[in-house]
Amino acid sequence: MPDRPARPAYGEYATPEEQRARIQQPDATAALSSGQSLDAPAAPVPPAPPYGTVGPAQHPAPPPLQPGAPPPVVPSASGPARPVGRPNMIDRVVTFGLLGYGLFNVLTSIPAFTNYATYANTVLGVMGVDAEFAGGGRGWGLAAAFVLGLGWLLTATLTWLNLRRGRITWWIPLVGGVVFTLITSVLLMVPLFSDPTIWNALVGSVR
Repeated sequence: MPDRPARPAYGEYATPEEQRARIQQPDATAALSSGQSLDAPAAPVPPAPPYGTVGPAQHPAPPPLQPGAPPPVVPSASGPARPVGRPNMIDRVVTFGLLGYGLFNVLTSIPAFTNYATYANTVLGVMGVDAEFAGGGRGWGLAAAFVLGLGWLLTATLTWLNLRRGRITWWIPLVGGVVFTLITSVLLMVPLFSDPTIWNALVGSVR
């Protein structure tokens, strides 16, 4: 077989202009391969869009809030977006009303609890029990007053923290009042049930 001619070296068939263009401008290789002219002007670069224009990596600017328009929507990372509005005024009115009633009850009850003998005789008279408390029980009255005051403070603190989080709060002073009033009543009844005379009178009144 006849000898084949040696393969041409790289750039042997290129014109001198193409060789200089490829050496000086590396990007000209793709242009020459696609048939484009090296003398054509480069494509103009579009100007950057102004702020607020929607783009691939941009977000539209928020529109101004008009009078009477619904509240804007705040995105949340932990859940769906929720509208920002005023807190529930009915919940706040009921909450502060219950707290005010509880504070009035605490301020009027503590002086009565410290004078336990008078308080016990008043309770027996209201219940219709024909007996009189002999005396004592002051320590139980002071303990009941302390528990009632501390219970109101704890309830008010928990209510305030829950209000700052924007949650429904009216049930906290209601539950706190019931729980601490029940504990206070138990403390106040211990001296009465410990007195045999009053105990027998209570049992007789039930019969």
